[in-house]
Amino acid sequence: MSSTQIPPAVVFSDWDGTITSIDSNDYLTDNLGFGKEERERLNEEMISLRFNFSLKLNYYPYTTRDAFTLMLESINHPFSECIDLLKSEIPLDPGFKGFYEWCKSQGIPVIVVSSGMRPIIKALLLNYLNDPSAAEELEIYANDTEFGEDGSWKIKWRHPESGFGHDKSITIKKYISDAAYPEGKRPHFFYCGDGVSDLSAARETDLLFAKKGMDLVTYCEREGVPYTTFTDFQDIWDGVRDVVEGKKTIEEVRQEKK
Repeated sequence: MSSTQIPPAVVFSDWDGTITSIDSNDYLTDNLGFGKEERERLNEEMISLRFNFSLKLNYYPYTTRDAFTLMLESINHPFSECIDLLKSEIPLDPGFKGFYEWCKSQGIPVIVVSSGMRPIIKALLLNYLNDPSAAEELEIYANDTEFGEDGSWKIKWRHPESGFGHDKSITIKKYISDAAYPEGKRPHFFYCGDGVSDLSAARETDLLFAKKGMDLVTYCEREGVPYTTFTDFQDIWDGVRDVVEGKKTIEEVRQEKK
């Protein structure tokens, strides 16, 4: 790899509730599935680590993958109906488009690392950006969707052997190792997330942006994982830009917004 190919930074980001302002899977479950109350109960189970996240506890019978499966199986509506509903109801984070365009201008890859389903992400991206080429440029690592002949659908896990379904730490580690950056030429790595699906990724980058007031902050506080907070992508943009331009260190940005 030549020095001209090495970006100053790489930004990994969760999709639901991070790039989007509302979690699309939660929205579908609340409105087309078993409802908000049951979904929040499952979330509480997961954040308290009563579900097995393959981190510390190995003796609970359920995983975050199991909980997510229960949520999706409660949605007995055609996939196309789900897509149409999400297009009309799920907004993009107000700062993301500007941040993404700035990253492109700086040669900084933005990588979506999601526990959701790729067809939903692609459909919403096209809806937001209104530009097929721009929607195709954004690299996405996510679960997929299987469709039955009867019109049914279900999630196809990226890492079916993992309790996460998509273990984001595996994806991030592989991306970094495959890039094979020369010694001393390693870019800064950032991760942006908000919830329980981001737990496995929380320790894998130089700086973690955790959405203020959300479950990922609760987890980081309890487990002693270093992080800084963000409200929207303008905060992330400010932090990444300050590091890339040499105005602040990773540690200074980490301490600034907490």
